[in-house]
Amino acid sequence: MIKGVFAMLAACFLLSSSSLVWAAGAPPGMTLPPQPKIHPAGIPKSFVLVSPCVVGMGEHWADLKAGPHATTIYGTYQGKPIFTELMLFPKDFAQGKSFRNVLKPLPGYQIDHVDIEFLPHGHPGMAFAHYDIHGYYVPHAVHVKFCPGGDPVPM
Repeated sequence: MIKGVFAMLAACFLLSSSSLVWAAGAPPGMTLPPQPKIHPAGIPKSFVLVSPCVVGMGEHWADLKAGPHATTIYGTYQGKPIFTELMLFPKDFAQGKSFRNVLKPLPGYQIDHVDIEFLPHGHPGMAFAHYDIHGYYVPHAVHVKFCPGGDPVPM
Protein backbone atom coordinates (compact mmCIF):
# COMPACT_ATOMS: atom_id res chain seq x y z
CA MET A 1 0.00 0.00 0.00
CA ILE A 2 1.27 3.44 -0.82
CA LYS A 3 3.79 4.31 1.94
CA GLY A 4 2.21 2.43 4.80
CA VAL A 5 -0.65 0.25 5.93
CA PHE A 6 -3.58 1.15 8.16
CA ALA A 7 -2.40 1.68 11.69
CA MET A 8 -5.27 0.07 13.57
CA LEU A 9 -4.85 0.19 17.00
CA ALA A 10 -4.65 0.36 17.14
CA ALA A 11 -1.12 4.05 16.26
CA CYS A 12 1.27 5.92 13.70
CA PHE A 13 -1.68 7.50 11.89
CA LEU A 14 -0.12 10.87 12.63
CA LEU A 15 3.32 9.80 11.74
CA SER A 16 3.44 8.95 8.04
CA SER A 17 2.91 10.73 4.76
CA SER A 18 0.54 8.15 3.29
CA SER A 19 -2.51 9.53 1.52
CA LEU A 20 -4.40 6.26 1.12
CA VAL A 21 -7.97 6.57 2.42
CA TRP A 22 -10.66 3.99 3.06
CA ALA A 23 -14.00 5.61 2.31
CA ALA A 24 -15.91 3.18 4.51
CA GLY A 25 -15.35 -0.03 6.42
CA ALA A 26 -12.23 -1.77 7.56
CA PRO A 27 -8.97 -1.97 5.63
CA PRO A 28 -8.18 -5.17 3.72
CA GLY A 29 -7.69 -8.19 5.99
CA MET A 30 -9.58 -6.68 8.91
CA THR A 31 -13.16 -7.19 10.04
CA LEU A 32 -14.85 -4.61 12.24
CA PRO A 33 -16.51 -5.91 15.41
CA PRO A 34 -20.17 -5.08 16.08
CA GLN A 35 -20.52 -1.40 17.00
CA PRO A 36 -21.95 -0.56 20.43
CA LYS A 37 -25.32 1.18 20.58
CA ILE A 38 -23.85 3.96 22.72
CA HIS A 39 -20.71 5.76 21.57
CA PRO A 40 -18.28 6.23 24.49
CA ALA A 41 -18.23 9.74 25.91
CA GLY A 42 -15.04 11.56 24.95
CA ILE A 43 -14.26 9.45 21.88
CA PRO A 44 -14.65 11.58 18.73
CA LYS A 45 -17.88 10.77 16.86
CA SER A 46 -15.99 9.93 13.64
CA PHE A 47 -14.20 7.05 15.37
CA VAL A 48 -15.49 3.46 15.14
CA LEU A 49 -14.72 0.39 17.20
CA VAL A 50 -11.96 -1.53 15.39
CA SER A 51 -11.12 -4.26 17.92
CA PRO A 52 -12.87 -6.35 20.49
CA CYS A 53 -11.58 -6.11 24.05
CA VAL A 54 -7.84 -6.92 24.05
CA VAL A 55 -6.33 -8.45 27.19
CA GLY A 56 -4.65 -5.78 29.32
CA MET A 57 -5.68 -2.94 26.98
CA GLY A 58 -9.38 -2.60 26.17
CA GLU A 59 -11.18 -1.79 22.92
CA HIS A 60 -9.56 0.23 20.12
CA TRP A 61 -11.27 3.08 18.22
CA ALA A 62 -10.06 4.66 14.95
CA ASP A 63 -11.25 7.18 12.38
CA LEU A 64 -11.27 5.03 9.23
CA LYS A 65 -12.40 7.91 7.02
CA ALA A 66 -9.31 9.93 7.95
CA GLY A 67 -7.12 7.30 6.32
CA PRO A 68 -3.99 5.67 7.65
CA HIS A 69 -1.63 7.89 9.57
CA ALA A 70 -4.10 10.78 9.81
CA THR A 71 -4.98 10.55 13.49
CA THR A 72 -4.42 8.60 16.68
CA ILE A 73 -6.24 5.57 18.01
CA TYR A 74 -8.11 5.75 21.29
CA GLY A 75 -8.91 2.96 23.71
CA THR A 76 -11.83 2.34 26.01
CA TYR A 77 -12.83 -0.11 28.68
CA GLN A 78 -16.41 -0.45 29.88
CA GLY A 79 -17.29 2.69 27.89
CA LYS A 80 -14.59 4.91 29.41
CA PRO A 81 -11.51 6.27 27.57
CA ILE A 82 -8.31 4.71 28.89
CA PHE A 83 -5.53 5.34 26.35
CA THR A 84 -4.17 7.15 23.32
CA GLU A 85 -2.18 4.99 20.90
CA LEU A 86 0.32 5.57 18.12
CA MET A 87 2.13 3.01 15.98
CA LEU A 88 5.62 3.53 14.64
CA PHE A 89 7.48 1.69 11.93
CA PRO A 90 10.99 0.36 12.66
CA LYS A 91 12.14 1.95 9.36
CA ASP A 92 11.18 5.38 10.71
CA PHE A 93 13.56 4.91 13.64
CA ALA A 94 16.26 3.52 11.35
CA GLN A 95 15.90 6.60 9.11
CA GLY A 96 16.27 8.87 12.11
CA LYS A 97 12.75 10.33 12.01
CA SER A 98 11.67 12.38 15.01
CA PHE A 99 8.19 12.58 16.48
CA ARG A 100 7.39 15.51 18.73
CA ASN A 101 4.24 16.32 20.66
CA VAL A 102 2.24 13.46 19.11
CA LEU A 103 1.06 11.30 22.01
CA LYS A 104 -1.73 13.46 23.41
CA PRO A 105 -4.56 12.44 25.74
CA LEU A 106 -8.19 13.16 25.04
CA PRO A 107 -9.42 16.44 26.56
CA GLY A 108 -9.97 16.05 30.29
CA TYR A 109 -7.51 13.15 30.65
CA GLN A 110 -3.85 12.87 31.60
CA ILE A 111 -1.39 10.17 30.62
CA ASP A 112 -0.35 8.14 33.67
CA HIS A 113 2.35 6.12 31.89
CA VAL A 114 3.48 4.93 28.46
CA ASP A 115 3.93 1.31 27.31
CA ILE A 116 5.97 0.61 24.16
CA GLU A 117 5.68 -2.83 22.59
CA PHE A 118 7.44 -4.24 19.55
CA LEU A 119 5.20 -6.54 17.49
CA PRO A 120 7.50 -8.39 15.09
CA HIS A 121 4.55 -9.94 13.22
CA GLY A 122 2.04 -7.10 13.66
CA HIS A 123 -1.68 -7.70 14.22
CA PRO A 124 -4.92 -7.54 12.20
CA GLY A 125 -5.07 -4.26 10.33
CA MET A 126 -1.30 -3.79 10.46
CA ALA A 127 0.17 -7.23 9.79
CA PHE A 128 3.85 -6.33 9.74
CA ALA A 129 6.51 -5.35 12.27
CA HIS A 130 5.86 -2.12 14.17
CA TYR A 131 5.88 -0.54 17.60
CA ASP A 132 2.64 0.10 19.50
CA ILE A 133 2.88 3.07 21.85
CA HIS A 134 0.07 3.35 24.39
CA GLY A 135 -0.30 6.38 26.64
CA TYR A 136 -2.56 5.03 29.39
CA TYR A 137 -4.77 7.31 31.48
CA VAL A 138 -4.92 4.69 34.28
CA PRO A 139 -2.13 3.01 36.28
CA HIS A 140 -0.47 -0.09 34.83
CA ALA A 141 -1.83 -2.25 37.68
CA VAL A 142 -5.35 -1.26 36.59
CA HIS A 143 -5.25 -1.80 32.81
CA VAL A 144 -3.41 -5.14 32.97
CA LYS A 145 -6.61 -6.55 34.53
CA PHE A 146 -8.82 -5.43 31.61
CA CYS A 147 -10.49 -8.02 29.38
CA PRO A 148 -9.19 -11.20 31.05
CA GLY A 149 -11.12 -13.36 28.55
CA GLY A 150 -10.55 -11.01 25.60
CA ASP A 151 -8.39 -11.24 22.52
CA PRO A 152 -4.73 -11.96 23.33
CA VAL A 153 -2.07 -9.34 22.68
CA PRO A 154 -0.26 -10.38 19.47
CA MET A 155 3.49 -10.86 19.85
